[in-house]
Amino acid sequence: MRGLSRTSLAEVEERFNAVAGSADLGALSDELFAVADLLDREHGLRRALSDPARPAEQKAGTVRALLGGKVNEAALATTEAAVAARWSRAGDLADVLERLGVVAAAAEAESQSRLDDVEDELFRFGRVVAANPDLRRALADQAAPASGKEQLLRDLLGGKVAPTTLRLITQVAVHPRGRSLEAGLEEAGHLVAAQRRRLVAVVRSAVELTEGQKQRLAAWLSSSYGRDVHLNVEVDKRVLGGFSVRIGDEIIDTTIVGRIEEVRRRLAG
Repeated sequence: MRGLSRTSLAEVEERFNAVAGSADLGALSDELFAVADLLDREHGLRRALSDPARPAEQKAGTVRALLGGKVNEAALATTEAAVAARWSRAGDLADVLERLGVVAAAAEAESQSRLDDVEDELFRFGRVVAANPDLRRALADQAAPASGKEQLLRDLLGGKVAPTTLRLITQVAVHPRGRSLEAGLEEAGHLVAAQRRRLVAVVRSAVELTEGQKQRLAAWLSSSYGRDVHLNVEVDKRVLGGFSVRIGDEIIDTTIVGRIEEVRRRLAG
C-alpha cells in the first residue's frame, strides 16, 4: 500500500493491536477473512464503506448494523476502524482486513510456539503445488466450488500441518483475490515472518544444506541485513554449484549457472 493507504494501514493496525490481545485469535482471523470476502463479493457495499465523502461514524454505523452480534468485538472494532480510515483505492479496504486476518493467525501460531512450523509448511506446500500441475489446476480453478477446494485441502493437509497453516492455505486457495496461488502463499509467508519482524530468504542449492550450513548462512544474512532472516531452502538440480539467495527483489547468486549467465550478458552487451 502507498500514500494515503499506508498511513491508514498504520492507524488500523494500531486499533487491531489494542483489541486483539484478549481475543480468540483463530476466530478473529476467520472473521476478518470473512469480512474481507464479503467486501470482495459486494462491490456496492465496498464502495459505500470506502467512500471518503461519507462520514466515518455513518460508515461505522453501517458496519455495526451488518456485523453486530455476528462477529466478535475485536473483529467488529477492527472493521469499524478500517471503514473510518481513508484509502487510496476501494480495494485497499478488503486488503487490510485480510492482511490483519493473516496477522491474527500468525499471532495464534506464535502463542502456540508453532510460528516456525507455519513458515516452513507454507513454503513446502508452495513447492508441492509447483511440482503437481493437477493439484495446482484443481486449486486455481475459479469454477470449482469453494467447498470442494476446502475438502481437498482438509484431505491433503488435515492433521499433517499446523491449524494456522491450513487456515492460511485455505484462504489463499479459496479466495485468491486476483493473485496466483503461488503469489498468495508467498504473501502469507512474508506476513507470518513479519510477526517476528524477520526477513524471508529463498535459497536454491543443488544439494540439501546441512543444519550447520543453514545456521552459518542465516547468521551471515542476519548480520548483513540487520534483521533476523528465516531460510526457505529449495533443492534444485539445475544449480551446478554454489547457491542463490533471494530476499524480496534482491538476489545473491553464487551458482555456476549464475556466473555463466553473467558472462553471457557481458558478451551480449
